[in-house]
Formats: sequence, C-alpha cells, structure tokens
Amino acid sequence: MKDEATRNPATPLLVIVGPTAVGKTALSLHLAAELGGEIVSADSRLFYKGMDIGTAKPTAAEQAVAPHHLIDVCAPDETLTLAAYQRLAYGAIDEILGNGRLPILIGGTGQYVRAVVEGWGIPEVAPQPELRQALEALGGPELARWLRCLDPAAAEKLDPRNVRRVVRALEVTLVTGRPISELQRKSPPPYRICQIGLHRERESLYRRIDERVDQMMAAGLLAELAELRGKGYGRSLPAMSGLGYKQLWAYLDGEMSLDAAIERIKFETHRFARQQATWFRRDDPAITWFEMADEGVETAVIAFVQQWLNVGET
Repeated sequence: MKDEATRNPATPLLVIVGPTAVGKTALSLHLAAELGGEIVSADSRLFYKGMDIGTAKPTAAEQAVAPHHLIDVCAPDETLTLAAYQRLAYGAIDEILGNGRLPILIGGTGQYVRAVVEGWGIPEVAPQPELRQALEALGGPELARWLRCLDPAAAEKLDPRNVRRVVRALEVTLVTGRPISELQRKSPPPYRICQIGLHRERESLYRRIDERVDQMMAAGLLAELAELRGKGYGRSLPAMSGLGYKQLWAYLDGEMSLDAAIERIKFETHRFARQQATWFRRDDPAITWFEMADEGVETAVIAFVQQWLNVGET
C-alpha cells in the first residue's frame, strides 16, 4: 500500500518540519502563495483559542495569505487528543486535495507530524482523570519503572522525563489490558509525500529564539496570560504548561522575578529546540534538509517542490 500511495500523483502532501523559530511559517507562506497551497498546522500549541502571542500563532495577515487549518480548534481547558488531531488532519488534507490545491503540513511537534505521515494507529482511550492523578502521584522514576515492566517496547521509545507521555502510555495499557506499543501499529496514508526539513546552526537559532521571546513580551504576552487567568483558566491546565505561559505563571504567583521568568523562557525554548532536532533527525532519509542561512534558500525550496510536483504528474 505504501509504494502505491507514494506514487499516486493525485494525492501530494508537502510536509515542512524543523525547530521553533527556524523560519517554517514564512517559508510555508511563500510556498502556499507560489504553488496554490493551504496550510495544515501540526503544532500542538496552536490549537488553543486565545493563546496567540506565546505560541507565535500566524497573524491574521499571515493567515490571509493562505487558508490555515487546525488553528484555534479548542479552548485552553479542552483536550484535543492525538487521535482526534489525526482525524482532523486527514480530513483537512483530503478537503484541500478535493479542491485541487496542495496541502502543506507544517509544524515542529514531531509526534503530530509522524502520526499523520506514518499513519500511526492511535488507541481510542478517553482520558481517565482519576487514573492519571494516581499515576502522576507516583513520580517520574516510578512511572518509568512501571512502563518498563508493562511495556518494554514503549519504554525504549519514550523519554522518561516526558511524564505526560509516560502517563498516557500507562493509562492506555491499564485501560485496554494491552501494551500501547501493540496498539500503535502504523498504516501509511494514501498520499505521495515530500518532507522538507529546515535547519539553522545552533547559535543562530538561539539568537532568533531569544529575539522572538523579547518580541512576544513587547507584544503583550504577560497581558495575554493575565487575561486567560482572568477568564478562569487555571495554571494546572495542560495548555498552560506551554513555553512562555508556564514561566510567566511562576512570575504571577510570586515564585520568580519577571527577568528570571523571561530568561527561563529562553533557556527552556533552547532545550525544546534541541528536543525537536532529535525528533527530526538530519540523517532521516525521508527528509530533505535545507540550510536557512543559505542565500536564495526560499527560491531553492520552491524549485525543489515544483520539481517534485512535476515528477508526480508524469
């Protein structure tokens, strides 16, 4: 099925990946304008309504350049599961293809990108609040030990420091009675896929991250969080654990100074960018990488994609 799908000229899917602040949004807008594309977000931080500045959500002007999908799809206190996201993403992609346009899947959340590109089997297990609370109370090391015992295959793949994902793996395993690794079988989707990776040298990327954080603060990130807080959205919500919001909550609660919170945002975003690089390995043969510091890189990417599209039409 996979070989047939990747050769099907009628179902092209362009995928753009890379770390935060590398330049994915600007490039995707150029591609969409040049190639008649529509953008499907694969950034889990962009799902939430009212969380615009801290997520670097495309502005209204940017969204006017090309239609965007899967942005502002739920409130900060709602949960969009990976399975629900995958269904919505496939629906958006098929709608775009049905209109004769090019779907461009873009994002830095590797789990969401791969769920779509690789056709992950995702267990349909609703969140179990009481079970999650009991598991979280065990602490990271004990959770990792449980996962190694119940599902060694999943334990090999998951970062034990990512408590939320470890809890989810245990939740699914305990509810279904089957290891999550057995349930997560892949069925590649019927698309002809081209994956492009964007790269910048680490020091350059860090400077861009730091500049973006300063711009977010100047644009009113603190006021945005205060407004969300005033609407009753609590600090414990998963949405509020995102970069920027988490650190400024600590400032608002008197746990650190504003300057310290800003520095913490920058530091944690650097770390997050390194984690993204792990997800999108530069030695992955499925991804063609472009160096964003190269002169004329946007033109080169557009030419590369156009050639890929033309080959599919022959």
